[in-house]
Amino acid sequence: MRYLFLIFISSYLYLQANSHIFVYHRFADIKHPSTSTSKQELEKEFKYFKNNNYKVVPLEKILSKLKNKETIPSNWIALTIDDAYESFYTNALEIFKKYNYPFTLYVYVEATNRRYPDFMTWDEIKDASKYGKIGLHSYSHPHLQKLTINQIKKDTKKAIEVFKKNMNFIPKTYAYPYGEYNDKVKNTIKTFNFDAIINQSTGTVNKDSDIFDIHRLALVGDVNIKHKLRYKTLDAIWIEPKVYPKDKILRHIKAKVNPKIKKLKLYVTGNGWQDITVKNGLVDLDVNIKLTRSRTRIMIGTDVFTISNKIIIK
Repeated sequence: MRYLFLIFISSYLYLQANSHIFVYHRFADIKHPSTSTSKQELEKEFKYFKNNNYKVVPLEKILSKLKNKETIPSNWIALTIDDAYESFYTNALEIFKKYNYPFTLYVYVEATNRRYPDFMTWDEIKDASKYGKIGLHSYSHPHLQKLTINQIKKDTKKAIEVFKKNMNFIPKTYAYPYGEYNDKVKNTIKTFNFDAIINQSTGTVNKDSDIFDIHRLALVGDVNIKHKLRYKTLDAIWIEPKVYPKDKILRHIKAKVNPKIKKLKLYVTGNGWQDITVKNGLVDLDVNIKLTRSRTRIMIGTDVFTISNKIIIK
């Protein structure tokens, strides 16, 4: 009965559609299996989209709906690729072309500009741009939250200048390196007037999403694509924590949710899921959890798929 109650609550709160944006990194790269997707896996996922009435659309179509606060069809999917590794061009682009699936490729500018091994050249990126859009993934791929505001601005300005010199246009969207950010980073990157900013926090996109804080789901290795497509976004306003605690003790979690919600599930990296009570639309918990990882994800959800999450980084 309790399980049926959670399903009912999720359905009640999520009548609005949730589209999915996925992110890839490397392809068929046996040297880096933790960030690679095989050709066979990519074909499997693309066949699943095609055979199950999902429509892979340019990211810009989702952004246009979002900008106008219009309902985004729940069967829409956008595909993104971070870093511009050579393996995308040599191993995956042909499969994207075979299915006629658009994509947005986010360029780690310094790696391409200095011709680092395993990264695409500017000529390859120009060729790929015939089939998809090209976005910005910083200049030096730093941990932005560890930089000062001036350092963030300097990196972004240089990235735009070098990108424009080689591509002859200014990129319209930006993806955070490592998917990591905080309010300082977000507010600084926004000053460069990108149409949208993309993170890598687990979640989906609906008409109420923040266009400067768009969630993506990572597709790496062998994945259960059916499960990935079950994710929906729980609308929540996070109050605490704001930053990673200096003493590594997470003491308090606080967030506002729909007042109709009475029960939620809570997840903290390394501690699994637990049931929590919500009072008057407020999650307000004293937890005193010892954090064991420098990157910690905190999630609340009506179930393990309908979630809102907060990432704090040491």
